[in-house]
This record gives sequence, C-alpha cells and structure tokens, in this order.
Amino acid sequence: MGAGGLPLAPSHARVRRSLDRILDDNVLCSVATVGPGGRAHIHVCYFAVSRRLELFFLSDPGSRHAANLRKHPSAAIAVFSSAQTWGGPDRGAQLFGRCSRVGSMGRRKALRIYRQRFPALRQNRAARALALYRFETNRATVLDEREFGDAVFVELAMSRRLARPAPRR
Repeated sequence: MGAGGLPLAPSHARVRRSLDRILDDNVLCSVATVGPGGRAHIHVCYFAVSRRLELFFLSDPGSRHAANLRKHPSAAIAVFSSAQTWGGPDRGAQLFGRCSRVGSMGRRKALRIYRQRFPALRQNRAARALALYRFETNRATVLDEREFGDAVFVELAMSRRLARPAPRR
C-alpha cells in the first residue's frame, strides 16, 4: 500500500510486460483515424510490432483511413481477443499515437518485422498493391484483469528511448 492506504501503481516494467503479452497473443487490431470534419473512421487489420512499440500494418493507400492519415496522423488502436467471454478475466489494450505510411527509408525494417510475424506475405501477390503503415505509440491503456485486478485500467506513457524487452521463449 502506498501513502494514505491507496494501492501502489504497478511499475512501468510490469505494465510493459502485460502490454507485450497482449500484443504477442493477438494479430488483429482496430485502427481509428480522424476524418473530414472530425468524423471518426475505423478499420481492422493484421499487425506486427517492433521492440519500440511501433505497430506495422498493410493497407490500401487509396482507402478512407489512408486519406485520413495523410491529413491527420493522429490515430488510436485497440487490440484484444474476441474469444473472451463476458464476466471472465479480460485483457486488451488501447494505444494512442501517430500513424503514417512507411517511406522508402523505413520500408526494409517494416517488411522484416511484418514478415517475421506473417511469413506468408512473400507469397501473397495481392499484398503487393498495399502500402505499409507505421503507428508510433505515445501512450497506452492496458486492461489485464489477471495481472492488475477486475476493471483496473493502467496507463503507460512511452519514451522513445525504451526498447521492448526481447521475447522469452
């Protein structure tokens, strides 16, 4: 217990480990973007993540969310398993940050990370028409009821210097 009998906030490392588990255990995410007139738009895609909490995904560069990101790079991502049952110990994360199309300088790194998670990308001809996007996490909200308790949301502010711990296998 902390001062005044309040529970101590979990450490940055503990929250980060929980977030890493959530990201490692799930392959789909929902990406929310800001459209014309401040209207929200959302899409679902497969993602891969770097040690620096950059999420990479493929998408059609002519899509509504791609157009939104060209004008407003602010985005939010939700990651969770849809196999969870109501009333059970839930896990999920909300990530907030900036997102943009990967340029030629970052393409090799982004492809390496994405192919590590999805090796079949090499054989997918339809994917060649898609662009890679990079989401840079600035902060995250984590719900991991087994780790932190029922309905406890914990915040994680990111420093660009922090690298993701190497996965333990």
